[in-house]
Order: sequence, then structure tokens, then C-alpha cells
Amino acid sequence: MEWSETGAFPIEDALEMIFIFDRTGIILYANAAAKTKLEYEEELCGRHITDIFPGTFKSADGGFETEYPFGHKLQSLVAYRKNLTCFPVEARIIESEEQKEKYICMANDVLEKEYLNREITHVKQEAEQALKVKSEFVANVTHELRTPVNGVLGNTKELLEKVKDEHILKSLRLIERCCGDMNKIINNILDFSKLEAGKFTLEPRRFHFRNMLDYVRSQHINKLTEKGLGFFMTVSPQIPEYIVGDELRIVQILNNLLSNAQKFTSVGKITVEVVRTARVNDKIELFFIVKDTGIGIDKADKDKLFQSFSQVDASISRKYGGTGLGLNICKQLVELMGGKIEVEGEKNKGSMFSFSIWVGICEEEELPVQAEDGEAAARANLFAMPPAEEEESNPEDVMCYGTQENKEALKKNLSKLILCVEMENWEKAEMFMETIRQLTQNAPREVSRVILKLKMAVQKENYEKVNAGYEEINTLLQ
Repeated sequence: MEWSETGAFPIEDALEMIFIFDRTGIILYANAAAKTKLEYEEELCGRHITDIFPGTFKSADGGFETEYPFGHKLQSLVAYRKNLTCFPVEARIIESEEQKEKYICMANDVLEKEYLNREITHVKQEAEQALKVKSEFVANVTHELRTPVNGVLGNTKELLEKVKDEHILKSLRLIERCCGDMNKIINNILDFSKLEAGKFTLEPRRFHFRNMLDYVRSQHINKLTEKGLGFFMTVSPQIPEYIVGDELRIVQILNNLLSNAQKFTSVGKITVEVVRTARVNDKIELFFIVKDTGIGIDKADKDKLFQSFSQVDASISRKYGGTGLGLNICKQLVELMGGKIEVEGEKNKGSMFSFSIWVGICEEEELPVQAEDGEAAARANLFAMPPAEEEESNPEDVMCYGTQENKEALKKNLSKLILCVEMENWEKAEMFMETIRQLTQNAPREVSRVILKLKMAVQKENYEKVNAGYEEINTLLQ
């Protein structure tokens, strides 16, 4: 029998010291760890057990004497190296069941274990200190950044009220928009830093749930209307008027998901649905669904969405902007509220984000019973926006160049583009131009060439070339 194959697995490569000796005390086998730590190399086999544990075993006629209690219980012993230096070990010595009068010793170097424990503690303390320093640095930097940004924003708003020149107003509006974007980035970085450091706390309070949703709707309705998107928000009548939760953070999650939906959707609609899914004592679970008809996402890329500083690919960041922090913050906020967030979707077929949270019920608030059909419909559709013309269109048909749905969407967006140009609202003109570009992604080469020239004319704010491009693309469409 090979000693290295004793038991159910090879012991030669075990990390602990293992050696086998007989009733005479002679070592018959030692694994690599025992030879290395005891510094005997190949000379360990054939030596007496008293050379290793002189304080535990003593030589006797034809064998050894010891008070060591053989068995599986760990004992603290002192092992000696070849050079007679010693070190503490935790060991167990058992009698072999397969071969009588053979003993198996298994020992761990306690010094090495204590050293590793100290190293782990030290590394942990360093990591905690580094995280603390980083959090303080981020907090200080974001505070220092916020001050000048708010200063620029305040002065810009004052100038917007006084200046009448349209070209200067355009520059001031751009500055105002950039300051707003900068503040959003600062807030995201600060929230992420707090969440990462474990210093983020929720602030639950009683608030009117439908008023909160109406506030969220009002923040996005103008941009969605300008872009020609349908917007629907439905709320289950089983959700009480007042709930207890962190209103600010629920708004933050919804705003982030709706901003993404608006950013990545050129045609079609965005819908929000809220339902009650469970109740435990004075807590209820709310389930939110935010669905769009935008660019969608590949199934293979879903996991990337909720990682910090991550987007599906670099082109997304270049084209649409963003730090890649928003969805990661949403994920952590949802988890703090006892829920989880998920995403479903296909490339070019839209996406659907869903998340659940647990909120409290006010003591004086009774959960509404199932309303009559008419009343339920009225309560559920309070937040629905008038449907867009293409609301029933299949997003895939709309995005496929040459279909009837695609032609109608192109004509509609071209009309809005030329109207914005006539009014010299170049910022909105660029928004509609981007939608037109997406609607003609699979167009023939001659159409793509005209679209490219039209886009360059819009970016350069060249009125004559935009009109020429508009007439040319209309001719091609006909």
C-alpha cells in the first residue's frame, strides 16, 4: 500500500504535516509539508518520533512512552525542526484502522496560522481605512464641485431673465443644462460612495403615494411629449392612498428608469404600472414595471447593466452619455427596501425593468377594497397620457425601413424637425434628427447618405442645407 494514498484522497500534497510511525516510534512516511516545515527533506523517514516531539514522546525499550491521548481531539504540542528550533502545532494522532500498531499524525503550524490571521486582520483594517479615506475624499470633492457648479447655475438663471439676444440665450440655456447634468453626476457619485461605504440610511415617512407618482410624471411628461412618445402610468386600486417609505429614494429609482427609457426610446411608448403583490402584517409589497419600445438589450448583456461604472458597451456611453452608476444605485436602493430589480428585453424590441419594494401601511389607513369596475378604471388610469398615434404599432415594424409604420414615423419626425429648425430650436432639432437616423439605420445607401448630410447640417445649424436635405429625403421617401 502506498502511504501517499492513505484514506479517501492523496495526502502527499496536503497543506498540513502528515507522517506515519509504527509502535517502535520509527517514522515510516512523511508528506511534503512535514519534510519542508521540519526541514528534514528526504531524511525524515527512518527517524524516531521523539526527534519531532521530544516533550511528548520518550524512547523506551523497543518503542516509545507517552501520555498523549490518541484520538481525533486536537492537542497543543511543540514540534522540533532538524536544527533543534521549535514551534507550536495543533496535532491529532490516531491509530490506523487498516493497519494495527501504525499511528497517523496530522499537525498544523500554529505560528503560521497566527501570522496569517494577523495578516488578514491587518489587510482588513487597511481596506476599511482606505474605504473611509475614499468616502471622505469623495464627499469633500463632490461638495467642492457642487459649490462652483451651483454658482454658475445661479448666475446663468439670472442672465436668462435679463438677456434678450437669441444667440446668447441659446448659450446660456446650454450652460444651464450642463450645470444640471453635472449636479446629477455629483449626486450619483455621492450616493454610490455612501452605499459602498455602508453609510447610506433610508428615511421612511408617511406620504401620499399617487401624488408622488404624479410628481414623477410631471418631471418627464414634457420631454416625452416633445419626442412624440406615448406615456401611460397605471396604479392598482388596491394600493392605499398613504404609505410609509422613503419617498425621495422611490422617486429617484423611478426617475432613473424613466430617464433611461426616454433616452433609449425614439418611437413608440413608455408605460409604468404599479401593483400590490403581498401583505405581511403592516407591510405591503409594491411591484413596479417600467416598459419601453426602445433599443432593447441582448440577453447576454443583462448582467452588465447593474454593475458600477458599466454600460453594455462603450458606444452607448459615447452616444447617450451617462456614468454607468444609475442602475447600480437603483439596485442597491431597491435591496435596501427589501426587494430586487430585474430586466427583460431583446435587441431592438424594447426592454422592461421591474422592481419590488416593501413599504409600511399607516395605522389609520385602511387598504381599499376592490372598487366597482367604473371606479377602478378611473383610479387606475388617472395618470395616462393621451395615446400617441403609433401606440399600437409594433416597434420592430416601426424600426424596419420601408414598412408603412416606418414611413409614417419618418414623416412625423421630419415634420417636427423642420418645425424646430423654423423656430431656431436647434437643440430639439438634434433630438428629432437622432430619431430619424435610427429610423433609417437599414435604409439604402442613397438614403443613408442624405440622412448623414442632413444630420451634419443640423449640427452646424445651417438653415439652407437643412431645408435642402429635407426636400431631398422627402423626394426619396415618395
